[in-house]
Amino acid sequence: MFPLKDSIKSSKTPYVLYVIIVLNVVIFAYELGLSKTDLIIFIHRYGLVPSRYTDGRIIIQGTYESVNQFNLIPFLSSTFMHGGWLHIISNMWTLFVFGDNVESKLGHIRFLLYYLSWGVIANVIQFSFMSDSNIAIIGASGCIAGVMGTYLYFFPWSRVLTLVPIFFFPLLFELPAYFFLVLWFFSQFFSGVFSVSSSSSGGVAWWAHIGGFIIGLLMAWSFSRRKEETS
Repeated sequence: MFPLKDSIKSSKTPYVLYVIIVLNVVIFAYELGLSKTDLIIFIHRYGLVPSRYTDGRIIIQGTYESVNQFNLIPFLSSTFMHGGWLHIISNMWTLFVFGDNVESKLGHIRFLLYYLSWGVIANVIQFSFMSDSNIAIIGASGCIAGVMGTYLYFFPWSRVLTLVPIFFFPLLFELPAYFFLVLWFFSQFFSGVFSVSSSSSGGVAWWAHIGGFIIGLLMAWSFSRRKEETS
């Protein structure tokens, strides 16, 4: 299930959204230019490797390396890194579909601050579920999940043109935003529960998705309440 576009046209030009997407693409292009060894080092240096903080070292190509346990930069820098073409294309397109109206609703500066905070909080939540792991957590999915949670709060009755591949046949459906987003959330939730019970995440940061979505929803509610109180 993949979103292609929504039915609401943004009332403002989403400048911050465009900058975020371009920055992600530029960093991915940089990754593509690295050798295999340099890419592994880059990912372990700027990606979020939980064992950095619990063990004080990480494993790079079978060798333990001591690292600074107080370097918190990876909690943010990891959200601008991606592991492949499908990873970045799916993330950036989903961000493009839902992000413009969220930025229009929140304002440019607040959208930027919220976006970054969603990513950091989502990473903290994922970290709590795999604190001993030496696998690097990378990707903007936690940030984008926050965008999706915020979108659900403000635009539940929007329509989302959705691609649903059934076997080898791609079908298109126009779904209510609340249906698409709630269904997406529960798919992440059940996958996250399964990953805990089976001790395997399949390389996907399910709890970053779940946490980012919930935080986005709560922050949208808080923003709306404050706006009502000051009006």
